[in-house]
Amino acid sequence: MTSGGAPTAGGTGGPSLFGGKSKIMAVIGDEDTVTGFLLGGIGEIHAKTRKPNFLIVDKNTKISDIDETFKSFLSRDDIGIILISQYIAEMIRGTVDGHDKNLPAILEIPSKEHPYDASKDSILRRARGMFSVDDFK
Repeated sequence: MTSGGAPTAGGTGGPSLFGGKSKIMAVIGDEDTVTGFLLGGIGEIHAKTRKPNFLIVDKNTKISDIDETFKSFLSRDDIGIILISQYIAEMIRGTVDGHDKNLPAILEIPSKEHPYDASKDSILRRARGMFSVDDFK
């Protein structure tokens, strides 16, 4: 448990924020982006389905494969966060915007070749609709 008695996010001592189960991250991106996260240690293989928690997208990857993988990540109970390169999220924008649950959280990230555009981020668009300028005075 942490010093203030607050629950921790992982399985390293103390209660979990996720009902006692640890959650992992999934990533969908270009080769450089996914490789960076894999080197950081997020690579996992699902125990039952034997499917990885990542997808490397290249010029030969079908949009239907991206959409199918994204939907499979949404349905997995071991995934808490899905990181997806923003330009890839644009390819499946309808599916990304259709996700309305808290978990897994979807974070759109930049890639080496495609800078981040806040106006396209689904989370920021939703947040703008929740608050007004007066809320921050």
